[in-house]
Amino acid sequence: MEDKPKVARPGKVYLVGAGPGDPGLITVRGKSLLERAEVAVYDYLASKKLLKHLPASAEKIYVGKKGGVKHIHSQDEINQMLVDHARAGKMVVRLKGGDPFIFGRGGEEVERLHQAGVSFEIVPGVTSATAAATYAGIPITHRDYTATVAFITGHEDPTKETSNIDWSKLATGVGTLVVYMGIKNLPSIVENLVKHGRDPKTPVAVVRWASTPEQRSVVGTLETIAEIVVESEIKPPSLIIVGEVVTLRDTIDWFEKRVLFGKKIIVTRTREQASELVAGLEEFGADCLEYSTINIKPIDSYKVLDGELERLDEYHWILFTSLHGVKYFFEHLYARGMDARDVKGPEIAAVGKSTADLLLSYGINADLIPSTFTGEGLAESLLDQGVEGRNILIPRAVKAREILPETLRGAGAQVTVVPVYQNSPEEEPRKSLRKDLEEGRVDMVTFTSSSTVRNFLKMIDAENQEELEQLLDGVDIAAIGPITAKTVTDSGFHVTVQPEEYTISELVWSIVQYYSDEKS
Repeated sequence: MEDKPKVARPGKVYLVGAGPGDPGLITVRGKSLLERAEVAVYDYLASKKLLKHLPASAEKIYVGKKGGVKHIHSQDEINQMLVDHARAGKMVVRLKGGDPFIFGRGGEEVERLHQAGVSFEIVPGVTSATAAATYAGIPITHRDYTATVAFITGHEDPTKETSNIDWSKLATGVGTLVVYMGIKNLPSIVENLVKHGRDPKTPVAVVRWASTPEQRSVVGTLETIAEIVVESEIKPPSLIIVGEVVTLRDTIDWFEKRVLFGKKIIVTRTREQASELVAGLEEFGADCLEYSTINIKPIDSYKVLDGELERLDEYHWILFTSLHGVKYFFEHLYARGMDARDVKGPEIAAVGKSTADLLLSYGINADLIPSTFTGEGLAESLLDQGVEGRNILIPRAVKAREILPETLRGAGAQVTVVPVYQNSPEEEPRKSLRKDLEEGRVDMVTFTSSSTVRNFLKMIDAENQEELEQLLDGVDIAAIGPITAKTVTDSGFHVTVQPEEYTISELVWSIVQYYSDEKS
């Protein structure tokens, strides 16, 4: 029987609406496709945070178009790029800001794919018109004001001889008008509307960078808005909303009134741990700048741990002092074909609630959590129970504070410290960090451990203490607990915020309360 020739796998292009800017507004379908993409072709208005969903092996191609800037790729080049990657058998995600079919030239791209015989799918996105209005606190329809709305482009194809926009019908025939890409032509748009019968006193809002931490909204009327936009230095990308519904902004405005809106806060946690802190701060409106200061890695050899796992039943206690200690301990335990049942002998202690929660996900319920979530607090809790003659195992980092094992040894315990992971300074782009500080863009820096403090100060790469103090002048500092705070003060800086309970959620809430008090 003859072997059949192998048929090449066909490629496919997915046009995915990225939404208006907030990465959380992408559809579930769009996120799922990003997670499986082999090639991502993305726009200027698509949030770069969405690229985190891509596999590490995915090819990323930026094809953004920005007003007043020479385009990297023409539309014809983009169209052909999609065809070529699909014909090469790739799964291609074409990530477009807003919705692909609302002033996104998605129709042109699909036409080219159809002509080339390339398979495609379109995934709608939240369009910028509805998002800009909603995030500015403006319902574009409201039964007490209007039942009609029109989306209009303020920037038609410059090669067209005549306009497709009939201002005579739109001016008085539609209740709410939402104009895309109209800032440059705002005076002309206003003139056309008034000329064709729209009341010059009609309320108008202009929203820039809708749904992002950079959002700015201004309000006026048809006769004043052009001047207000110039005075406020509102530039693209912006949308224009015309209609009586704009008056509801005073009542409904919610996005720009959040406590941390406009605050730029540096998060220094490891990439793996940053998400909880970032999500908590962003929920209250903060713009988080992620500068990971620690790179967590497995150790070179687990021979020492292997030996201790062989005699786990000899230990009275296992102490976990960090999330990483839990993670790497159990990963290696599983790699040896063992599981939670093999840890049934010793009692288990966790330094804090988060560590205890992670232990629970591995099937282990912590027997002891100190009231004070520090190494000192854990030592004190154990001493209260008596540790003389007890065998204690501490899986931890290669380099860590010695206060816990030394205190327990001093009380007569037999303590074995086993490295299960190592941390080193993260190789971050130091220039961008310095630039953020030099240009005064940072309101606060958050620290969740002493090592984040030390590594962050090294990353700034200041020549001396004086320069370091100048760069951090006016920047608030939040420390998760007293040990971290002491490292900050020992480095010559003042801690502005420190929660009473040393958890991420309490750190977020303390920051919120601090800025709430500042505003009141």
